Amino acid sequence: MPADHCILEVCAGDIASVVAATAGGAERVELCQALSSGGITPSVGLIKASRRISDIKIHVLIRPREGDFVYSDDEVCLMADDISIARSCGADGVVIGALLPDGRVDSDTCRRLVDAAGDMNVTFHRAFDLVRDPFEALEDVIALGCNRILTSGLAPDAVAGCDMLARLHKAAAGRITILAGCGVTSSNAAEILRRSGCCEIHASARRNVDSLMTFMRQGVAMGTPGVDEYIRKSTHIDEVRAIVESIKQIDKL
Repeated sequence: MPADHCILEVCAGDIASVVAATAGGAERVELCQALSSGGITPSVGLIKASRRISDIKIHVLIRPREGDFVYSDDEVCLMADDISIARSCGADGVVIGALLPDGRVDSDTCRRLVDAAGDMNVTFHRAFDLVRDPFEALEDVIALGCNRILTSGLAPDAVAGCDMLARLHKAAAGRITILAGCGVTSSNAAEILRRSGCCEIHASARRNVDSLMTFMRQGVAMGTPGVDEYIRKSTHIDEVRAIVESIKQIDKL
């Protein structure tokens, strides 16, 4: 059972999500876009607008594309530039990660990104869930000086990964924070925290948002065929509040 104050981080993919996360009581947002692809680096406009409208802690995902986490030199340079831009826009932290083809942490690339972050807070993202040896990777990420690891416990979601999350939390021994994420809802957040021992949890807290369009052309897809272009997902204040209330019960135990 977590001994410290429990924290909700909301993964926010649009400005309405930042507003909802702030009003709902989240303590931090991870800004990203293209959540359906696992998230990529958000626009400069979104970072600036988020900082302008809220004093919530803002961490920016640094991921130049979807797909795996093996990056070229050009992509690493791009990520380093994005970190500098995030800092200039007032972000409090960045969320990074890179792997070698054999499934180990790419410490050289990550060191370049951590150095670029300077005194900003640094989270190692869910690339961690694709490593070959999570305990070797844990030590590598700690050695990089990262502040936390976002992980589902190498499972399809954080509920299924609770046992591994608990093992990672124990092995971390206070040297780094394990941030439990993936598939987190108001109905399971408290369970995940209790079973894992973690004190930070990550959720998108999204619900469907219907389009304001009154004319709807069918059969034309902007992306993946078959996807309803007139429904999108955005963080909802009620779901944020429900998660916050559920994890407050952990603090009382």
